[in-house]
Amino acid sequence: MNSAGHPEATARRGLELTPFRGLRYDPDRVGSLAAVTSPPYDVVVRPDGLLHLESADPYNIVRLILPQAATPEARNEQAARTLRRWTAEGVLTTDPDPGLYVYEQRDREGMLQRGIIGALRVSDPSEQVVLPHEDVMPHVVADRAALMRATRANLEPLLLTYRGDDATPATTALVERTAEQPPLLSTTTEDGFCHRLWSVTAPDTVARVRAELSRHQALIADGHHRWATYRTLRAEHPSPSPWDHGLVLLVDTARYPLRVRAIHRLLHGVPVHEAVAALAGHFRVRRLGTSLDESLETLAKAAGSGNAFLLAGDGAFHLVDLPDPGLLARTVPTDRPEAWRTLDATVLHATLLAHVWHVPDDSASHISYIHDTAATVEKAERDGGTAVLMHPVREEVVRELARQGVTMPRKSTSFGPKPASGLVLRPLDA
Repeated sequence: MNSAGHPEATARRGLELTPFRGLRYDPDRVGSLAAVTSPPYDVVVRPDGLLHLESADPYNIVRLILPQAATPEARNEQAARTLRRWTAEGVLTTDPDPGLYVYEQRDREGMLQRGIIGALRVSDPSEQVVLPHEDVMPHVVADRAALMRATRANLEPLLLTYRGDDATPATTALVERTAEQPPLLSTTTEDGFCHRLWSVTAPDTVARVRAELSRHQALIADGHHRWATYRTLRAEHPSPSPWDHGLVLLVDTARYPLRVRAIHRLLHGVPVHEAVAALAGHFRVRRLGTSLDESLETLAKAAGSGNAFLLAGDGAFHLVDLPDPGLLARTVPTDRPEAWRTLDATVLHATLLAHVWHVPDDSASHISYIHDTAATVEKAERDGGTAVLMHPVREEVVRELARQGVTMPRKSTSFGPKPASGLVLRPLDA
């Protein structure tokens, strides 16, 4: 069975994972490994989170993945200079031998995730080797592509999942056996996650893993824009080239199921009272209390029977549900499966943003996408905007739509835990 849950044709090329020489921080040159790591670039809440990470350590990876300068060109050149300087000074050093990397994350509540980091062959959508489930924003892809061109490096792995089975015994055994050995590095970040990393360089072991994975496909759990960036850059460079591959973390969710969380929206320049007033006659709106946890519980109950959202930003929470069926019929496209048409994210983008609030969903000046629930509410209250809090979609819905080749609205889901940025980089010139 493949990652989407149906038999794979044996003739089709599957996942082609390649060892590489990782670029890693020298622990003797930095204050601590935890202080130089960062969440993925799109999870960092700017500007507060960015400033916090920059002040954590002068070598924090955020200076590479989110460089700060007056223009995009200056930002990218600054990241390239920083990477060259850190490498020349020995802050970042290249591992002597190419390998695959086993990566483990564990939190205080017992959440455990293990997977393999490697350089994956970049494939076309028609091959159905790597399945996307969300649309991307072209300007974000262009931004990431410019950064990778300048640095000539994959600075952080994206997260892919596959469904292991009886055909992957060597891969499963490798991950579990390696996790019993002393790691290359071990650090605990301020979010409570312990991160450990190992290198696997034995040619026979690597070959068995590669052979097993070649019969599988994967779902993009996190990193749609980076995968689209890999495809853009591969198309720019004649093959064979280092751009034929991109840095990924592959997790077997048959053994290590991921968490699925929502990604929330922050509407800039739209006060809550205006957002609520515009809903009259289209949705039911009920004012709740001031408790975030209690309001999220109410949202979860409402989402069990239909589309539901929470609005915040004025000190209280407002439950939005029971959309007018006629409005949905007029605004939601009918050329997709019902599972797509009834998604909260679909109704939000096709109905609320486009027809009720008239907010463009592809402009950072109008809307922000934020993973942290409390941070979304706080920023809305501080800036006078409207936070739109979402209920997470079920993983099986995501997989089924991906299997059908149907992409969800952008930023519909947040799979996790996400790999920390800064533990291993892939230089394209190594």
